[in-house]
Amino acid sequence: MKKKENIELDFLIDKLTNSIENVVTGDSFQTVVSLVSKNDLKAVTKKNNWLFDWKFEHRQPEREVYKLTISGNPTVIQGLMCLEIKTDHVYMHLVENAPFNRGSEKMYAGVPGNLVAFACRLSFQRGNEGNVSFLSKSQLIEYYEKTLGARHFGGRVMIIETKSAIKLIDRYFKNLDL
Repeated sequence: MKKKENIELDFLIDKLTNSIENVVTGDSFQTVVSLVSKNDLKAVTKKNNWLFDWKFEHRQPEREVYKLTISGNPTVIQGLMCLEIKTDHVYMHLVENAPFNRGSEKMYAGVPGNLVAFACRLSFQRGNEGNVSFLSKSQLIEYYEKTLGARHFGGRVMIIETKSAIKLIDRYFKNLDL
C-alpha cells in the first residue's frame, strides 16, 4: 500500500472555548471524542467537502482516527483528527473541521482546540506526559506558539510539551482525570 508523505498542518484555532460554541448564539455544547468507525466515514468524503482522505487515514494500522461530536448527538461529526502513538509522544497527522465549521459561515467555534486538547490528554493517558508533535506550515509556526503554547523544534516541527498540554486539557476537560 502506498504511504502518503507527512502533511503540514494548517488548522486554525478560531477560539479556545470550554467545549464548542455556537457562533451565532454563543451557547456552549459539551463534546465527546471517540474513535471513528467505517460507518462514520461513509459521509466523510471529498464530495461532501471534506479536505482529506479520511478513509486512507483510517486504513493505516499505526494510526487512530478520532471524531469530535456534541454529547447526545454522535452522528454529526464536528471535526476529525488522525493520531499516531509514538514511544515518547503523540503525533498529529491531520486535524480538520467539518465543512460546516469552516469559514465565515461556520456553525461552531472551538473544534480544533478541542481536538488538540484531546491529543494532549491521550498523550498523558499513554504515559507520554502530554507531549504532542506535528508538522506546521511555516507561516503558522508563530501562530501555534501563541495559540497552543507549542514550541518550534526546528524545520516545521512543532511540539506541545507538558505545561502547555495541561493548560489545553484544563480548558476542555475540566472535570476529567488525566
